[in-house]
Amino acid sequence: MTQQLALPLGWPADPNDDAFLVTPSNVRAARTLEDWASWPVRAAVLTGPRKSGRSLLARIFAAKSQGRIIDDAETMPEAQIFHAWNQAQAENRPLVIVADALPPSWSVRLPDLRSRLAASPHAAIGAPDDELIAVLLAHLFHRRGLDARPDLVQWLSTRIERSHIVVQRVVDALDQEVLGSHRRLSIPLARTVLTAAGIVTQPQPLLPMTEP
Repeated sequence: MTQQLALPLGWPADPNDDAFLVTPSNVRAARTLEDWASWPVRAAVLTGPRKSGRSLLARIFAAKSQGRIIDDAETMPEAQIFHAWNQAQAENRPLVIVADALPPSWSVRLPDLRSRLAASPHAAIGAPDDELIAVLLAHLFHRRGLDARPDLVQWLSTRIERSHIVVQRVVDALDQEVLGSHRRLSIPLARTVLTAAGIVTQPQPLLPMTEP
């Protein structure tokens, strides 16, 4: 069953983007950050695909733990991350380092930083599962004010790539079409728009069997 982690009241974030949807594909990452007091060190690495909600999950963690975040860590100076890791230990204040992936996929040249990252707990958000695909579609359609019926959400969730970015592309494409054409969301509309965009493909008809 899908759960929801919300930012505490008063957190200065977009009120339409304050909930992290939890399903089996990301529950271990959410629980790892929630259980920060049991970390062996006061820093963890959070990885996951783009648009997976990893930055939002890190913000929820920081708001609830009074911890710090380094987002898009691959773009940050390694010395800065190294000193932040050491500072987290010295101050007993937790730190979450958000990145696409762990080393060696993330090329870290500073040996002392590599060793510290290796000693840090790893919270990994995986590719979205079927449940999360459907829930994300419904959630994003609702945020856009689009009337997406359950049959449309189900149709989409069985025909698109299992990717957070693709879910976003689907909602963007259908939102743009509805705004431009003033048509109601439907399966035929989604089939036409998303096939033209190359997001879903029409199933190929079966060839008739021929006699040997």
